[in-house]
Amino acid sequence: MLNIIDIDFLSSHLTFFSMLKSDEQKLITENTVVKHYLKGNQLLNGVSECSGLILVKSGQIRAYYISEDGRQITLYRLLSGDVCIMSASCVLKNITFDVSLEFEQNSEIYVIPTNVWSNLSNTNLSIKDYSMELIASRFSEVMWVMEQLVFKGIGERVATYLIDESAMQQTYTLTTTHEVIAKNLSTAREVISRTLKHFESDGILELSRGNIKIIDLKKLRSY
Repeated sequence: MLNIIDIDFLSSHLTFFSMLKSDEQKLITENTVVKHYLKGNQLLNGVSECSGLILVKSGQIRAYYISEDGRQITLYRLLSGDVCIMSASCVLKNITFDVSLEFEQNSEIYVIPTNVWSNLSNTNLSIKDYSMELIASRFSEVMWVMEQLVFKGIGERVATYLIDESAMQQTYTLTTTHEVIAKNLSTAREVISRTLKHFESDGILELSRGNIKIIDLKKLRSY
């Protein structure tokens, strides 16, 4: 059972909530569950399992795709207030896109169960519209990632990744490893190491064990 703080969070971050009838709001608040995950925990094939609509209360989650050969490619990240519609996409016809979730920080999430979300989607047009808008938004992000993967060189992809991470973490010193970057960009660790070394020799980065410091953001952006 959600408390008043939880209900306020739901109502302020789910844009359709205020348009629901009182019995529909009650259906959500009485069935939504709060779950906690530690950094490093994973939900594999979240879409296939279709756990329900996920709203992030706190933390950071990486949504990624696993190819047939086991490689990973990061599709998007979820921060506080973000909604993961892909974990409830089984309520929409012809959506069979498997997405796994990795908790990059200790996280607390709300889960609206699949059966509740399905019932509401079938009876409330505002919720169905909300679902379609979220699906369209997420697939737009996925297509941007695919474009980067197919058409952009590794230098440009690494530069984009570092800039995005710096903005998200609000620091120029990133605590990460070459292996983590390789996993996010679906490439080999050795490729990432060579690229970072090139950036370092070009005066863009300063590398140390477990840390990457951006010392020339303007030059990094030029890539």
